[in-house]
Amino acid sequence: MKKRILFIEDERALQESVREVLEKENFIVFSAFDGQTGLTMAKREKPDLILLDLILPRIDGFKVLEKLKEDKETKDIPVIILTNLEEIKSVESTVALGARSYLVKSYYSLQELVDKIKRELK
Repeated sequence: MKKRILFIEDERALQESVREVLEKENFIVFSAFDGQTGLTMAKREKPDLILLDLILPRIDGFKVLEKLKEDKETKDIPVIILTNLEEIKSVESTVALGARSYLVKSYYSLQELVDKIKRELK
C-alpha cells in the first residue's frame, strides 16, 4: 500500500517539485497551501506523514503543529518541518511540540528529503 504524505507549504513551485519527486517514489501526495487547510486535510485524509512549513498564511506552522499534536486523531502522525527558518529557537520550539525532524530548505536536496521521509516511515 502506498504511503500518504500531506505537504503543507504555500510556495507552489516547491509544492510541485516535491510532489513530482515523491510520486516517482510511489508516495501519494496531498497539498495544502495554508495552515487552516492543512489542519482540515490532516484530520480528513489521515496521512502517514506531514511535511510542514512554518511560515504559512491563515495559521502558521507552529500553531498547526501544536493543534495536530493536541488532537487525538492526528497526534501520532509524524511531522517533518521543512522551512527556511534557521533560528535555534524555532528548532527547539518545534521539537518540543513533537516534530520528528527539522530541515532547512536551502540545506537539503530533494533526494535527501525523500531519504529522510523513507527513514521516518520505516
